[in-house]
Amino acid sequence: MDKLRKHIEEITPVSDQEFEYIKTFFSEKKVRKHQYLLQDGDMVTCEYWIAKGIFRAFYLDKEGKEYIVQFALENWWLSDYNAFFGQVPSNMNIVCMEEAEVYCLTLLSREKLASEMHKMEHFFRMKLTKGYSAQQRRICSLLSGSPKQRYEEFAKMYPGIVSKVPKKYIAEYLGVSRETLSRLYSGGNLQT
Repeated sequence: MDKLRKHIEEITPVSDQEFEYIKTFFSEKKVRKHQYLLQDGDMVTCEYWIAKGIFRAFYLDKEGKEYIVQFALENWWLSDYNAFFGQVPSNMNIVCMEEAEVYCLTLLSREKLASEMHKMEHFFRMKLTKGYSAQQRRICSLLSGSPKQRYEEFAKMYPGIVSKVPKKYIAEYLGVSRETLSRLYSGGNLQT
């Protein structure tokens, strides 16, 4: 839980007493490689803070084609937020890509914590604001960026992930074919 406290204190300081109370709202979960945190159709009961590991959040269309919405690494928050906040079934899948440890927070616990502690309300608002901004940058990049520009933004957003995630998933995330990504690598245009 020390990592969680450090994460919270990147935005707002908390006393020992406050953190003792905050941590009562979280439950810890170990996740195996290839294990799903969430599958399409599930009710979304938690959002997750990643203490260790890498996750892939994706959507499957009617033909079964996978669209990666995001990767989530250590110190990131992850859920199907439309389903989490709307309390409707998920249309997303979240799968673990390496052994992981997450802290789970239910919507009820999140709301209670935020209503009781202004510091935590501020923390959650700042995390959502940053997440929304990152999502907007990703959409703009997909709409107008070249494959090279998208890769450079990816490498900046996810430092160190290139060596841990299969290239097929990176290509999928970037909206390019595996062949295009390979050609860019072999051409020396991209750095890993």
